[in-house]
Amino acid sequence: MWVAILVSALAMTAIVAVRYVLTSGAFAWATGKVRPGHYAGLDAQIRREIGWSLASAAIYGVPAGVVVWGWQNRGWTRIYTDLFAMPLWYVPLSLLVYLFLHDTWFYWTHRLMHRPKWFRVAHAVHHASRPPTAWAAMSFHPIEALTGAFVIPALVFVVPVHIGVLGMVLGIMTVMGVTNHMGWEMFPRALVHSRVGNWLITASHHQRHHDEYRCNYGLYFRLWDRLCNTDKGLAAPKPASQASRF
Repeated sequence: MWVAILVSALAMTAIVAVRYVLTSGAFAWATGKVRPGHYAGLDAQIRREIGWSLASAAIYGVPAGVVVWGWQNRGWTRIYTDLFAMPLWYVPLSLLVYLFLHDTWFYWTHRLMHRPKWFRVAHAVHHASRPPTAWAAMSFHPIEALTGAFVIPALVFVVPVHIGVLGMVLGIMTVMGVTNHMGWEMFPRALVHSRVGNWLITASHHQRHHDEYRCNYGLYFRLWDRLCNTDKGLAAPKPASQASRF
C-alpha cells in the first residue's frame, strides 16, 4: 500500500511540476512577445522563483497523490465521474463552491502570512520577487506551500465534485496564479473595469498587493477584501518607461 501511495505522490509531483513549467513558461514567453524587455535583468530572480516553485511542486504532489490513490483504490473521496450522479444544476454550483472555499482559505492564510513573524519566516520568499514574474506563481517557502497544498485535497473528501469540475478548478487556480503575477494586465480594460471585473482579481489588482503588501489578499475574488476593508483597488499607473499596462 505504502509503495503505491509513494508512486502516486511521485507521479502527481511530476504532473504539478510539468504543469507549472508549461504554464509559467507559456506566459513568460507571451510576456516577452507582448512586453519585450519586461523581465530584463531578472534572470537571477527567475532562477530562484523556479527553484522554490519546483520545491513547492513536491509539497503539493504528496497530498494530491494520496487523494488520487484513495479515489482509485478505496473510494474515499467525493469525486464522481458519472455526470448524472448529482443534479445537473449542482455541476456549476460545485465549481463556484470550490473556488469560494479555496479563495476564503487563501485570503485568511495569506493575511496570516503577513503577520511580522510569519512574513519573516516564510512569506518573504514570495515577496522577494520584485517585481513578480510569470514564474513566481508557486515561489513559496515550504511552510507557505504546506498551507496551500492541503485545501483542495481536503475538500474532495467533503464536497462532492465531478472529475471535470475538479480539473476546471485546478486549471483556473493555475492560470490565475500565473497571470496575476505577470506584471502586466492581459485581460481587456473593458473586463477589468466592468461590474464583473470589479469583483475579480487580475494582475492589476494583485500587483498592488506586491507594491504595498498590506492589501488585496484574495486569490480569485475581491469579496473578502471588500468585507474586511483590505481592498485598495488596482495598481497605480506606472510611467511608460516601465512598460506597464496597469
